[in-house]
Amino acid sequence: MSTLLAAIAEFERDLMRERTGEGRKRAMARDVRFGRKPKLSDFQRKETLQRRAAGETLAEIAKSYAVDISMISRLS
Repeated sequence: MSTLLAAIAEFERDLMRERTGEGRKRAMARDVRFGRKPKLSDFQRKETLQRRAAGETLAEIAKSYAVDISMISRLS
């Protein structure tokens, strides 16, 4: 009995994997972006790099954008 249930569950899992894979392919064809939204816009990123080059500290920049210091340090 348990072998039969395991086989049915495995079959269902394969169907789910197939459907989600197809959905991802359709989304990629529509140029849908996956993952988190960026916290900073492109303009803000450029501005941050300029502020770093001007000698402003990471903490000051991070505080002004309400993000963590590590995020500012990763920009380059």
